[in-house]
Amino acid sequence: MTPFEGDTSSAPIEYEPVSVKDVLVEMKDTAELLIDLSYSAVLFSNEAIAAEVLRLEERMDVLEMRARMGLMMAVRSPEDAEQLAPVLGIVSAADDISDAAGDIAKVVLEEIGLPEAMRAALPDAVETLVRSVVDETSAYAGRTLEEIDLESETGVRVIALRRGDEWLLNPGPTTRIVADDVALLRGPEAAIEEVFESATGTAYEPPAVASPDIEDLERAVDTIVHMKNLSELAVDLAYSAVLFDNEALAEEVQNLEIEVDALKSRFEAWTLRAAADAEDPVVLRGLIHLGSATEVISDAAVGISEGVLRNIDVHPVVQMAVEESDEIITRVVVGEGSGLDGTAVSAGVPDTESTMSIIAIRRPSEGWIIVGDADAEVRGGDVLIAKGTRTAADAFEELALS
Repeated sequence: MTPFEGDTSSAPIEYEPVSVKDVLVEMKDTAELLIDLSYSAVLFSNEAIAAEVLRLEERMDVLEMRARMGLMMAVRSPEDAEQLAPVLGIVSAADDISDAAGDIAKVVLEEIGLPEAMRAALPDAVETLVRSVVDETSAYAGRTLEEIDLESETGVRVIALRRGDEWLLNPGPTTRIVADDVALLRGPEAAIEEVFESATGTAYEPPAVASPDIEDLERAVDTIVHMKNLSELAVDLAYSAVLFDNEALAEEVQNLEIEVDALKSRFEAWTLRAAADAEDPVVLRGLIHLGSATEVISDAAVGISEGVLRNIDVHPVVQMAVEESDEIITRVVVGEGSGLDGTAVSAGVPDTESTMSIIAIRRPSEGWIIVGDADAEVRGGDVLIAKGTRTAADAFEELALS
């Protein structure tokens, strides 16, 4: 592992009473952030972001150990063991995701090799994500996010803050930014430049983007980006399936895992074909690493939702964790001639009065469509995965049926 300041990999961990619910919530948030940061580190060839991934991976190791200790202390009967076994699976799966994210980050830090064509996928894959260190002279230092009103003014979001060894994974309106905070920013590149300079006092240098000159390599890169998007969706759905004890969502996680496996086979074929035409095939090693790590993430998503598929009652500790979420993810099947049939969707927002945001569409004849990648139109028979409030979800389901 590449060393970095603040490495705590050998620090002893002793048992102390903790809220398993709080640990599960933090593991979920950490896993989702790790996926986001690791792929962004690769796509932007950003060593600083990759180093933050390894810091978070170390934090996840501590969380996993504390969760295991707490769960072991909670088992007092066979019935407890039966209910807590799926929770242990959630803990293990989150750690698997963390390890996979670390492997992805090492593609950058250990210079395993990655074709410049990977950067060509940037416009379709993600918004710009940057790591910034807040300067003491910054206009943001000492102010809350509500006072700065960054997202409303610029479209740029602070997705996480690191203050020394402490992580703030869900900064809210009352979160105060202070000098030397490591702020992870996401948003449109044009806006990122101004915000980065305001935060750090230095100019932002965008990554160089190269066009692929090998057709098979372009296909391989497009495939790995699609695998990434499906794996992220699988993790989102898996946690929601567990939190809301929803078997339909758990089944969609399985569908996504099958799709990722199929994509990996095609991805490997494109990569091997590209190697025959590449000037230096060694640079394709990083792509192979990405494919393997991405499959691990989708497999871990199945592990998270396994208890739901086996009809094991959700343990109360997980049900308490759901109270931490303001949003839910729901699955609906669009009825022929219903209020959603024929509805246009742009940037996830359907052309209806519903406030739900559509994340993905599974179309029986075409497979998965990640709505964030392109505009779409809802058709009868589509399976929609959408995010929003509980009240909005009820109305959305009714709209899909009638």
